[in-house]
Amino acid sequence: MSEREELDAHVAARRELGPEYEPELVDSFLERIEGKLDQRHRGKAARRDKEHHAITPLVLGSLGLAIPLMAIAGSTAGPFGVAMVCIAIVLVNLFVARR
Repeated sequence: MSEREELDAHVAARRELGPEYEPELVDSFLERIEGKLDQRHRGKAARRDKEHHAITPLVLGSLGLAIPLMAIAGSTAGPFGVAMVCIAIVLVNLFVARR
């Protein structure tokens, strides 16, 4: 049942039962809406956590590879080689973060 249908059902129940039951009807409706919002929030949080856990090993791995790559680039190409390795590491990590 959609939120609109639930709201219509609550309004119809209020008309039938009268204003003395209004607080209970409003509380019931709000509990259902809050429950749906909590489910949506938990789903989004779980997706964010999953994405974060997938990115972390790649970032750490790229930083671990950066050490020997910088040593090799520094000994063969000098500061320019080290700068190229740093730029490549940054680009890889940016690409993964945007994905």
